[in-house]
Amino acid sequence: MTKNVLITGTSTGVGFESAILFAKNNYKVYATMRNLKKSELLKQKIKEENLNIEILPLDVTKIDSIELAVKTIIEKDGKIDVLVNNAGAGFAKTTEQATEQEIRWVTDVNYHGVVFCTQAVLPYMRKQKSGQIISITSVGGLVGQPFNELYCGAKFAVEGFMEGLATYVSDAFNIKITCVEPGGIATEFMTSAIEKTAVEGQFATGEYLPIFERYMAGNQNRATESKEQVYQTGLEVAEVILDITENENPPLRIRTSKWAEDFCELKTKADPDGTKLVKQITDSFL
Repeated sequence: MTKNVLITGTSTGVGFESAILFAKNNYKVYATMRNLKKSELLKQKIKEENLNIEILPLDVTKIDSIELAVKTIIEKDGKIDVLVNNAGAGFAKTTEQATEQEIRWVTDVNYHGVVFCTQAVLPYMRKQKSGQIISITSVGGLVGQPFNELYCGAKFAVEGFMEGLATYVSDAFNIKITCVEPGGIATEFMTSAIEKTAVEGQFATGEYLPIFERYMAGNQNRATESKEQVYQTGLEVAEVILDITENENPPLRIRTSKWAEDFCELKTKADPDGTKLVKQITDSFL
């Protein structure tokens, strides 16, 4: 029987590439996005390659939108086999200079959206005693970084949420949980992050400006001088996601590149995929 997969944030980047890759590997794909006006390129690919992809509206910041998309899939297929929580947004601005609206927005998109999408599919996966939930987090979900503290905070929250969930739904209901942790991704995600960084036409102001300039220079140097590839393509990350879906015993955590692995080494050396930690927590509390 064909497995189906619900992917959020498929208008560009990792989500876009994942939708196409899954469809090419015999999955029924429900590709969702907030703004359907951005679906033209995906529609073109579907037509050109005769892909089994259905596009649905889904805004991860609105519970009614999430519930409607899930209801539509259940009415059509009666099940959801895989959820890929991919929708997210980059954000790089100091805590002092960020507005209340921006702080709530970055948390809603990157954390609350994951929680509410997961909450929406869990009853069906629990009932069918099978399922897989994959959340695209970041190396920023393990390691805090300059000017990314609000983004990292949201991604740290996703990591904690998924880790806690895995301690009981995996064994009890055969629902597999994985956090995918890319480093840099060369997509519109980066452009969006830079745009939202600007304050009054500048990336940072006042005493923060020279610090930010050093940060940006360091990023540039890493990208050009690193022996390991820093920025991956959306397709490279999508290939990791597909491999996880087809793994009978997927890890709780996985980095998507050698650079990302090295970057997180201090956090992951003793337990690189989180398996020992989850078992220890499960044994201690359940």
